Amino acid sequence: MFERKRVALTIAGSDPSGGAGIQADLKTFHQFGVYGEAVITLLTVQNTRRVSRVVTLDPELVKEQISAVLEDIPPEAAKTGALGNAGIICAVAALAERFSFPLVVDPVMISKHGSPLLAPGDAGAFLEHMVPRASLLTPNLPEAAALAGIEITGPDQMRAAAERIVRLGAKAVLVKGGHLAGDAVDLLLAGGEWHEFPAPRIDTPHTHGTGCTLSAAIAAGLAQGTPLVEAVRRAKVFVSEAIRTSPRLGAGAGPLNHHATIG
Repeated sequence: MFERKRVALTIAGSDPSGGAGIQADLKTFHQFGVYGEAVITLLTVQNTRRVSRVVTLDPELVKEQISAVLEDIPPEAAKTGALGNAGIICAVAALAERFSFPLVVDPVMISKHGSPLLAPGDAGAFLEHMVPRASLLTPNLPEAAALAGIEITGPDQMRAAAERIVRLGAKAVLVKGGHLAGDAVDLLLAGGEWHEFPAPRIDTPHTHGTGCTLSAAIAAGLAQGTPLVEAVRRAKVFVSEAIRTSPRLGAGAGPLNHHATIG
């Protein structure tokens, strides 16, 4: 008997250098064995050294892309990445309110190179409309600090930020600890319980697209029916191996190895 392949959807921006955005998401979906779909929210001009231009799409066009996908090949899970502005945020959130599948929300605000990927002043729209739609929110430390409105200097503040974000409506929050010294420890608050995911710190500049890859790997796991905690664990192991075995491409912050072994 033919078994239908599980489907995962990414709603995110495009990185022409292939390390982040929908390109990284689709590579990750493929590696995890799910069929990947992609709705583009914005286009970037970037490589491993710079982002020189960001162009957002018309919110109605983004909405039409999502509707077309849902009409014909509905996914078992989805994720969002860079959304660009309040118009796109509201368009995606309006449809996400009716999603019958889990949504992983990666609150991409700034690129690896420091370029803004969310219009100034639109963080409020993200808090109001996207955070409550998240089955899982996956902020790094600067994003968690911005969303929770507190300074984060260690694990205690990571926990406090996660608790504040859950009160804003997210069902679960994974605060990524990669910006702190020492081992990279991510903290997950889900169902009122805490889970820790440590990994040795790898001294390398080649970490472009880590957030995209992690959230895509979690979405792929959820699409396959993997419980959230296990999906996060497998994604963390995969990203750590993808960083360790980076192909070392480009003259700047290079991409991960999306062919890495899945733990």
